[in-house]
Amino acid sequence: MANVTRSRPLSPHLQVYKPIPTMVMSIVHRITGAALYFGTVLVAWWLIAAASGEAYFDWVNWFFGTLVGRLVLFGYTWALMQHMLGGLRHFMWDMGHGYEKHFATRLALLTPVVSAALTVLIWIVGYLAR
Repeated sequence: MANVTRSRPLSPHLQVYKPIPTMVMSIVHRITGAALYFGTVLVAWWLIAAASGEAYFDWVNWFFGTLVGRLVLFGYTWALMQHMLGGLRHFMWDMGHGYEKHFATRLALLTPVVSAALTVLIWIVGYLAR
């Protein structure tokens, strides 16, 4: 009896499961949540620079205006939109709606598309408002 239980895993591992859209979006939701911690450090850095003086603030603004800085800010914007939509999806589930397999799968597939569209829209509006 002891030999039988030693040879099998204690719990299922990721290799056992076939990735489905809702599972992938759940993982992406966790990753974007962690990325938002990094983005919050960037916002704090910008605010600290604003309080530190004009020269340092100008340097931080210069950095955010470079190609690398804009890519980081674009990624932060996408992570924010993706995480927000994932949070709304989870909130809907908390309310007891959207558990049907086809609807949940369609919503999971639609989330990255809508988050990308919202990100592009936010950046277009931002550039137009300049």
